[in-house]
Amino acid sequence: MKILHIDSNHPLLLQQLNDLGFENEEDYTSTKSEVEVKIKEYDGVIIRSRFKIDKDFLDQAINLKFIGRVGAGLESIDVEYAEKKGIKLFSAPEGNRNAVGEHALGMILSLFNKLNTADQQVRNGRWNREQNRGIELDLKTVGIIGYGNMGKAFARKLRGFDVEVICYDIKPDIKNSDATQVTIDELFEKTDVLSLHTPWTPLTDKMINAKFINKFKKPFWFINTARGNSVVTKDLVTALKSGKILGAGLDVLEYEKSSFENLFTTEKNITSGSVEMPEPLKELLQMDNVILSPHIAGWTVESKEKLAQTIVDKIKAEFC
Repeated sequence: MKILHIDSNHPLLLQQLNDLGFENEEDYTSTKSEVEVKIKEYDGVIIRSRFKIDKDFLDQAINLKFIGRVGAGLESIDVEYAEKKGIKLFSAPEGNRNAVGEHALGMILSLFNKLNTADQQVRNGRWNREQNRGIELDLKTVGIIGYGNMGKAFARKLRGFDVEVICYDIKPDIKNSDATQVTIDELFEKTDVLSLHTPWTPLTDKMINAKFINKFKKPFWFINTARGNSVVTKDLVTALKSGKILGAGLDVLEYEKSSFENLFTTEKNITSGSVEMPEPLKELLQMDNVILSPHIAGWTVESKEKLAQTIVDKIKAEFC
């Protein structure tokens, strides 16, 4: 079987697939339309998120037997159409779930202890102890929306804290000792810290909006290591200003490029002034109670290897 790799990944992916007898070809620069011209020659495709695998692409891929996405979600693929054509789809949420769990916890502890602001103040010669007095995670209720690989990994990281962990998921009867499944109304009632771990779907698109936020009974802290498009930034900023949301840790943003490699659809840096920054983002960047990172929650040295290994293992189980 002949495989086209259109994103670079950990070297073990190519090495192990070669050892299994697959013929591998790398193309990390061709455009989507250029790849479509030759995709009929391949039995498999390995991607991250460089471009979308849509209906037009799949119609040209007349010999394609599988798509391997070296990442957690499949939103860059027309899943329904691919499955209709009998194409196997492999993703690797098992590969970076631990990294995501650690990152989410790190964001909470940084926010609670004001580490971002304290660090900058000390660097600027200011020694403000009382202003940077923190709060403790113990005795808080942590609510998790989305209790798949990522949500469960995050809950596992909370074992060492004296917290109540509750979760809401569209799937009923989740059995897991690290969290108690609750109704959405109970989540709204009890949550002190909300962590989002849902994939992007039409159901989760713009889910965290003003109406949703205002259903929470208490002011709460918000962590998003899932997908930026699930949050309406304008409404988030409003809630941060009013105190309904006490602080936010955001690894993903509504304005990201679909490949996740850039913040905007242009390559230009926003600091150059050549790109008009959305007003909600301008405000977000000025807030001391917000921590931002560039979609790296699942982007560790270890997860790069584990993601690749997961894809190899799934291809091997299906075709060897």
